[in-house]
Amino acid sequence: VNEGLFSGTSTTTFEPDTPMTRGMFVKVLANKAKIDLSHYVGTPFTDVRSGIWYAAPVEWAAEKEIVSGIGGGRFAPNRNVTREQMAVILYNYAKYAECDLSTRAGLLEQFPDGGRVSGYAKYAVEWALTHELLAGSGGKLNPQGMATRAQVAQVFMNAHDLLSGSGNPQEPTSTPIPTSTPGPDAPKIIITDEVRAKLK
Repeated sequence: VNEGLFSGTSTTTFEPDTPMTRGMFVKVLANKAKIDLSHYVGTPFTDVRSGIWYAAPVEWAAEKEIVSGIGGGRFAPNRNVTREQMAVILYNYAKYAECDLSTRAGLLEQFPDGGRVSGYAKYAVEWALTHELLAGSGGKLNPQGMATRAQVAQVFMNAHDLLSGSGNPQEPTSTPIPTSTPGPDAPKIIITDEVRAKLK
């Protein structure tokens, strides 16, 4: 709240345990980037109504290839953002903002549910783990679990220095291979299991 990322849900409430929607998440990201949203007046998605409070941030994020929606021309702004989707969007933002993209391979294998991370999100989740933006909960990643407003606030606090450009931008330590069926908001490059195995 002090950083201007979040506002309360009312004058007296924050609702920390309320799930964070995809629209909310992109709005917070635009606040982080201090984007002038006044000239973003359209909408690239059929389910994002022009003029609604998250429309301009979503248009900005889509223009900068930070988000690409869920397919079929839709963004699903009111759907709860998952932990792996959050990692992918943050990775795409870090790429746009020329932040540190270095990644240490093999971190997913340290979690019993690391294999449950969607293919399109594996590289981004490893990046988020490398820079300690995400941490496990109860020893698990819970990649498809929803993120609450409090958890997202924690992630943005963890990412404060990294996403403020104080790090040294680098290329990823391995070269990801594009897939033919990218998932929601998939980054332009990801690493496959085959390449991961060869690197190990």
